[in-house]
Amino acid sequence: MRRVNTAAGNGPVSRPSFFRRSTLAVCTALTLAVSPVLKADTNESSGLSAGKIWSSKVRDYAQKSLRDEKALSVAAIPLNGPGIEQFINADALMSPGSIMKLVTTFAALEILGPTHSWDTDFLTDGDMIGDTLKGNLYVRFGGDPKLSIERLWSTLRELRSMGITRIDGDLVLDGQYFRVDGGFPTFEDNGDNPHAPFLVEPSAYLANLNLLHFQVRADERGTQAWSTPALDEVIIDNRVIATEEGRCPSRRSFEWQPIFHEDNRVTIRVTGELPQGCRTTRYLSLLPHEQYSASLIRSILEEVGVVMTGENLTGETPETARLVMKTTSPDLVSMVRDINKWSNNAMARQLLLTIGAENRLEDETDDRVAGIRVIYEWMERKGIDTEGMVIDNGAGLTRHGRITARQGVQLLQHAWDSPFSMDLLASMPIIAMDGTMARRLRNTGMDGSGRVKTGYLQNVRSIAGFTRDEHNTTWAVVGMVNNDPAWNGQAVLDRVLYSLHYRPPTGTAFSKADSGSSNRAIQ
Repeated sequence: MRRVNTAAGNGPVSRPSFFRRSTLAVCTALTLAVSPVLKADTNESSGLSAGKIWSSKVRDYAQKSLRDEKALSVAAIPLNGPGIEQFINADALMSPGSIMKLVTTFAALEILGPTHSWDTDFLTDGDMIGDTLKGNLYVRFGGDPKLSIERLWSTLRELRSMGITRIDGDLVLDGQYFRVDGGFPTFEDNGDNPHAPFLVEPSAYLANLNLLHFQVRADERGTQAWSTPALDEVIIDNRVIATEEGRCPSRRSFEWQPIFHEDNRVTIRVTGELPQGCRTTRYLSLLPHEQYSASLIRSILEEVGVVMTGENLTGETPETARLVMKTTSPDLVSMVRDINKWSNNAMARQLLLTIGAENRLEDETDDRVAGIRVIYEWMERKGIDTEGMVIDNGAGLTRHGRITARQGVQLLQHAWDSPFSMDLLASMPIIAMDGTMARRLRNTGMDGSGRVKTGYLQNVRSIAGFTRDEHNTTWAVVGMVNNDPAWNGQAVLDRVLYSLHYRPPTGTAFSKADSGSSNRAIQ
């Protein structure tokens, strides 16, 4: 049995080259850091010995760095060349962090299809008379993970192009696309900002990721503050002081304090000092989804020259309502790239709900649970053992999520053979070049040698993806560190990637480290 959190709620196959060959320049600092791994006994001719040397060196370093032999879990498998499979504590259920997004996005590519898109419809039950729409304007949301302000502006501008300058009726938001029974499992964040972008929850009403982009700039006039979008319910209390020209301070030098009022408005008070010519910015999510989306649509209508006289409501679109205009999202491939490159939690969670909404059974009342069921069934059809696995919310932003390194690397093997492998690979951060891997393994000669998704939570560090070694063999690799603290877990995982690249375990035999046991349970 798999664990579903319902709280609040072999032959290798060749592939076209997709990595740039690395250079041999290795920075002195990293060379010193990984030297124990590089000192494999060159007199060993046995593949079994080579495999044992690699895994034992990695395990020894992890023990010294983490002081817990069970804190590291690794699975590495060669996909298209010589190499010995490596498993270190690979059957232990670990908290994966954001590498869980690879499960959700790969599943979506195969279940929904790479051309899947989301529609947001604008309808009316009234008539257009002259320059006035006499009737309600309904917005039927379709679960779009990235309904941006730019697309909304372009779509709503069509009303003005039709000659409509006034709407005598209500703005009615229809969020019937998703079913959510009892909300979502809570995530207890260890940070001090409950309004951070990565904490935005999914919603049928999601628009512009429910974010406000605040900016403050200093010049000879003093300081000016504004937000995008500019919403009537959000007031900026700008107390930033302009100073003489100088070095621009970090964003941490400013305090953004939201003050919530009984009339559903919010004041954001910002304090600090800002040299002339500098600016500071902050993204915050301050309003409920329904309120934010309604206010955003009204602000855009006002900007394009359309006055709306009625109220903001939520409800179901009448069957007799007529379509006025619509906006269609980019395809799923584009969404997957945004999710994996920058580890977007809200979009990943929205994607899980979409899988559930598109495949729910008649008696299912929660699309999160339905989406998890569909993904488990999809993996089991591939022969992947899902015992003990906990998907939870599809993004990895959870304390409950669990997966083993062996399960993860099995999934990557299937991804390598999938018709949509290139779509998934293109979405993953490139080592030392972009996304969440942009600053990792720099100056090691590994630039562009792998595509690796990263994970980061309190006491959790993780990697999952594909990396190419010096012999042109591509490896599927999953590594997780669960340790208190896990701050040095990133260095351990970087060493795994580094040693796979420069001293991969090669031979004809297999070496498997001792595995833990996985238990079946229902949460």
